[in-house]
Parts: sequence; C-alpha cells; structure tokens
Amino acid sequence: MKPVKLPGAVYVDTHKHLRQLAAQWARQPMLAVDTESNSLYAYREQGCLIQISTNEADYIIDPLAIDDLQPLAPLMADPQIEKIFHAAEYDVMCLKRDFGFSFRNIFDTMVAARICGHKSIGLGNLLLKYVGIELDKSHQRDDWGQRPLPADSLSYAQTDTHYLIQLRGQLKAELEAMGRWPEAAETFAELCDITPPNLEFDPEGYWRIALPNSLSAREIAVLRELYLLREALAERRNTPPFKIFGDKTMTAIATTMPRRLEDLEAMGGISNLQVQRFGRDLLKAVQRGEQSPLPEPPPLEPPADPNAVECYTALREWRKQRAQARGVESDVIISKDTLWQLAQKLPLTLEDLQGFVGLGPWRMESYGHELLEVLSRYSYNGHKR
Repeated sequence: MKPVKLPGAVYVDTHKHLRQLAAQWARQPMLAVDTESNSLYAYREQGCLIQISTNEADYIIDPLAIDDLQPLAPLMADPQIEKIFHAAEYDVMCLKRDFGFSFRNIFDTMVAARICGHKSIGLGNLLLKYVGIELDKSHQRDDWGQRPLPADSLSYAQTDTHYLIQLRGQLKAELEAMGRWPEAAETFAELCDITPPNLEFDPEGYWRIALPNSLSAREIAVLRELYLLREALAERRNTPPFKIFGDKTMTAIATTMPRRLEDLEAMGGISNLQVQRFGRDLLKAVQRGEQSPLPEPPPLEPPADPNAVECYTALREWRKQRAQARGVESDVIISKDTLWQLAQKLPLTLEDLQGFVGLGPWRMESYGHELLEVLSRYSYNGHKR
C-alpha cells in the first residue's frame, strides 16, 4: 500500500496570520493537534512545529518564527473545542513548558485504543486499521529545528494530524459501543492536568550512574568531573548530552582512569572522533577527580514500610486480574503511582478514597469497593490481618 499524497498544508510563520487563523479555529468543534521538537539535536529541547488540522485543511505553525503564540492559548483552554492528539502526554507537556498553555477537553486516540483493548497502538497501526492509510515513518528522527525544512519533512508532519479527526470518530464510536466512553472521558480529563517535568540540570545527577554501578568513592569523584564536563560540552555545542558521550563511557573512564590519549583509544566504547574532540578535556577531568575531595553520598531513602510493600503487591495482583479479564494492559485500570499512594495511606472508606490522583468518579464507582476490600486486609493497626 502506497502512502497517500495530501494537498500542501498552510504554513503559518507570522503573528498576524496566526491571529487570523485562531479566530477561525475558535469556531471549530474540534482541532487535531501535534507537535515536533528537536530533542535529538539541541541541548535544551524546544517545540519547533505545531500542527493543527480541521475538517477542511491542515496547518503547520512555526514557533521559531513567531514570537507570540498566545492566540492559540484560548483554543487549548476552551472546554467547547475538543483537542485531538495521539499520545497527548508528551505534546501537552511540551506546549505547557514552552508556551504556558493550559488544556481542557482532550481526546487521545492512543489512550482510546488502549482502553478498547488494542495491542498495536502506534498512529501508523491505527490509521492502517481504521482508515486504510499507510504512513511514511522515515522522518521520525528529522531535525525539526532546521530552517528551511524540506518539503518531505513538512508532508510527514502534516500527516500526523490530517487523519486524527476521522480516527477519533471511529474510536469514539467503539468506546461508546463497548460502554467505555465514561472511562475514556475521565482519563482524557486527567491528561489536561499533567505537569511538565523539571528539565533543569541536576549537578548531583551523577549519583544515578555511580550507585547502580557500585563505583568506589574515588571513582565517583572522577565520574562527577566527567559528568560536569559532559554537560558543559553539550551546552557549548548545543547538542544533547548523550551525543557527547554516554553513561557507559563515563563509567568505563572513571573505573580505568586513563592517563594518556592512547589509553582512551584502547578502552573501547569511545570512538576515535570522540577522542580527537574531547580526549584532552577527558584526561583533565580524570586528573581533577583524582585530586578533588571525595563527594558526600546523598542521604539514603528511608526503607519502605513492609506492610505498604505487601499491600502494594496485593493491589498490583488485583489490578492484573482485572486487566486480564478485560483484555487491556494493567495500567489502563489504575496507574502504579496511584496504587502505591493507596498502599501507603491505607484509606478505609469511599470518602477516604476521594482526592487520590488517578481515582476519578468513574474509577471510584467501578473499583472503589474492590480496592477497599484489598486495603482492609492491611489496615489493622498498620499490620496485615
């Protein structure tokens, strides 16, 4: 099956044009939305394209050319306009992080497919199944921050939203036929409240590499210098840190402590090009680590309450059985984070269950009594009955 050739999308790269279109989009009942970011090519990821489709046309917005994207903000927050995404979580976080948008009324085609029990939930799989369209996947790793973007890249970006309204119609009908629409609506509402992660550099992040690899105190001191060097090089070159050198390379250098460029070249796991570019800086970092004070280890996490761990295990087993009976993945039922919060707090009544993130009215009605039955086994004076 050959990919379908679409009419060209409208490219939007001025504030005036965006403002005019936003006024038109405000009268639409639904908008298909997607984003493209440059996480593979920049030190600090940013949104480089926003694609929007209506039933009539496709649009590609260039955030790198438009200083003010606020004309879009009321649309994203409007509860009367349904925003259709595929795998909304990442896009919503990027749009919140980069542009300060808030969201109401989301439909996520990937989440809908999971609630329906589908196993192949990629956009390409779903479009082939429901629309009979085969997507070109060859541009998934394009550098969306380059300008001008090649025509093929723009066509790829356009297809990510062009069929979403049609796909949404098919999946919503399936959800309603299965009696799963209230569950989906509750899950979509939770997506609106996702908080973007803190992407600020953590100067103590080297411990996440050192501890699992059981490095000695001196090796950790060397790793710290390598970790700080990698970040400085990545920022200077405007490239992701993993493209400078990986965690395994830093661990190998910290444990072998090479003295000469020849030692680096003989290590394995580091290319000749990396040695040429960064070799002297790496050797200097090793020397600093050998001479610097030993780092203070982070405070140990308090051990988990054994009763909470046992309760959490029981809740996961309940969830697994529930999911198998429905033919869905376990996290469609309730997330692991929510189960862990329940195991720690041990609510005893339906009223106590209210307020837990991930337990909206539908899940409360569907699973509340079953959850309490499991929790009650672990709630007698903090010990299992």
